[in-house]
Amino acid sequence: MTSRPAPAQRLSDLARLRRVRDRIDREFARPLDVESLARDAHMSAGHLSREFKAAYGESPYGYLMTRRIERAMALLRRGDLSVTEVCFEVGCQSLGTFSTRFTELVGVPPSTYRRQAAQATEGMPSCVSKQVTRPVRNREARSPSRT
Repeated sequence: MTSRPAPAQRLSDLARLRRVRDRIDREFARPLDVESLARDAHMSAGHLSREFKAAYGESPYGYLMTRRIERAMALLRRGDLSVTEVCFEVGCQSLGTFSTRFTELVGVPPSTYRRQAAQATEGMPSCVSKQVTRPVRNREARSPSRT
């Protein structure tokens, strides 16, 4: 038997998960791994991954990469950095992994996105372009034939 009632434990776990998510949002460009996030949240890596996915719909690593790709999209729209510079600026250590993950989330490689984004958001307020260009996972996006 635990010393805490189940609802109190669940609230405590959710608060810890929120702190992990907030840390990822703040420190996405720094080297982060699930083990250190779990250690700081006083959880095992497996438990953190399961609970995070249950609460937010994706793993901590997936959430981290989504944040990095969102930031990369903004930097690529700006147009003053190369794809390689953007990759390292958002905290990725491998250009290949960055490009693969970017393509999975956005649907086009970073270099193609950079060329297309400049034209697509021209004259659009930045607050609107940020919402319009937010990445959607390919498996969740509706196919053009079903729209």
